[in-house]
Amino acid sequence: MRTLSILAINLACLTASLALAAEARIDIVSPADGSKLTAVDRHMFAYEVTLGGGGDHAHLYVDGKEMAVLRQAKGSITLDQMERGVREICAKMVNKNHTPIGIERCIKVTVE
Repeated sequence: MRTLSILAINLACLTASLALAAEARIDIVSPADGSKLTAVDRHMFAYEVTLGGGGDHAHLYVDGKEMAVLRQAKGSITLDQMERGVREICAKMVNKNHTPIGIERCIKVTVE
């Protein structure tokens, strides 16, 4: 009986953790996925983060290179000029140790 109680408690904790992780999300408000951007301009990156699943804040990456730490739940930053070509912009949720926790949103833009 005691084993069954411990199993039930573990299952409840797991379910609660999964529910928190399911609520965590990152949305890239702009630019839109598939956008065409000009190489000579700076561009606004707008985002919304809903923390959960152990997430503390988010990091912004362009082509795998970290560009900014995103500590606000909703905000925007200006991206410097980017080289021409297809660029991948990702926002990844990280824990307090700055380790990605698997919640991310990526888009691709074409810089002309």
